[in-house]
Amino acid sequence: MIDNDTRLLLARIADALDRLAPPPSALPKLDTADAFVWDAERGALTPIENVARVELGLLRGIDRVRDILIDNTERFAKGLPANNVLLWGARGMGKSSLVKAAHAAVNHDVAARADRVALIEIHREDIESLPYLLRIVQGDGRNAIIFCDDLSFDTGDASYKSLKAVLEGGLEGRPSNVLFYATSNRRHLMPRDMIENERSTAINPGEAVEEKVSLSDRFGLWLGFHSCGQDVYLEMVNGYVSAYNIQVEADALKREALEWATTRGARSGRVAWQFVQDLAGRQGVLLH
Repeated sequence: MIDNDTRLLLARIADALDRLAPPPSALPKLDTADAFVWDAERGALTPIENVARVELGLLRGIDRVRDILIDNTERFAKGLPANNVLLWGARGMGKSSLVKAAHAAVNHDVAARADRVALIEIHREDIESLPYLLRIVQGDGRNAIIFCDDLSFDTGDASYKSLKAVLEGGLEGRPSNVLFYATSNRRHLMPRDMIENERSTAINPGEAVEEKVSLSDRFGLWLGFHSCGQDVYLEMVNGYVSAYNIQVEADALKREALEWATTRGARSGRVAWQFVQDLAGRQGVLLH
């Protein structure tokens, strides 16, 4: 027999659990859009109708990695085996832009939303909620790429262990309808001094370093992005100028573009785009 005090206690516990559960309106739905942002605090997916993306044809100097990523994404969309992907390397060379452009390209000719691949962005600080998100996507059944931009881990951050387990090593494994794409400036997702510190202080240095480095091994594809030369940088600038029909004399365009890169101390797709934005603004041209 359960006395009244126990009944009241159980009722309070049940009420508390109800308050912790997300309301029905916040429950994730994958049939409302093709792109979402994961809100870990609410346990909800926010649909994004207009994704900020660059057209695939405007991404220059990355032809090889572009073709590999599209091929991998197309195979996944068709239900064939595909790999998790780590896009790593130089800043501003189009890593995140390529993920979004490849997603759009693969979905371009697919009429039914249920047959298109969903793109779900998860923020770096929400990585520990990834197992919960995976269960939601698995239950929905729609193919989805979970995308984390600028993924890296600092000293003392243990959340990389949960990511490693989710990608390959956990009991449940990765759901067949999910891929994980990540971008990072670091090939091994962790700063070199963190790895070297483990090497110098651990009882077994080799095993300590292996623990850190093995995270990136969970990605079947490593796509490297490297700083571009002057010719590729100018090709990027010319591609944007042509796409947006900006009227400018060729020699003046080259001179101004190179001067802009010099003041920034770098040549990259991001620097090229920033220059074109400045040029368009000066000429009163809208970039849509």
